[in-house]
Amino acid sequence: MTAAGHWMLAASLLLQGCVESRPTMLGAPVSGINHTSAAINHFSVNGGGGPNLGPYGGGPRSQMCCAMLPVQWREGLTVVVEWEKDPNVGASGNWPPLGTDGYRAAYKEHAAKYTRHRTVVEVAPYQELGVVDVHFLPCDQVVVSAVAQLPGMPGYPYNFPRRMEVPSTCPTP
Repeated sequence: MTAAGHWMLAASLLLQGCVESRPTMLGAPVSGINHTSAAINHFSVNGGGGPNLGPYGGGPRSQMCCAMLPVQWREGLTVVVEWEKDPNVGASGNWPPLGTDGYRAAYKEHAAKYTRHRTVVEVAPYQELGVVDVHFLPCDQVVVSAVAQLPGMPGYPYNFPRRMEVPSTCPTP
């Protein structure tokens, strides 16, 4: 290689350091909206934790950090959602006093009925990456949005009623 060739190579390598690189993935806050009468004890999106959600609870103010998603949405984009559900909210109302052996036994029996779920779900298209919203629907169904709009605003992809009843038959996966 000639001296001029070495100089051109060195100059190009130096200039590459000056080029602004943009991330292809970002950590986005995780939020949940529970449209069911069960409690969501905890959930995650691609391993990033979400808050616990009471029956018909959650929303934009209940956020945790973070789920990694691409800055630009692409066709077929999916995430893994895992959650634990307490189908018998309020059962502790008839338990023995807190801190007793009876309470601990009642809790252990109750917690054994928690159900755990895992699904791979497509992410609704987005122009700009925003909060990752997981909507928990009847029949252990979930949908995920990551748009920069808040639920109920124009451009938000899902407009489910806050309270949804379980249908007489659930769809089979």
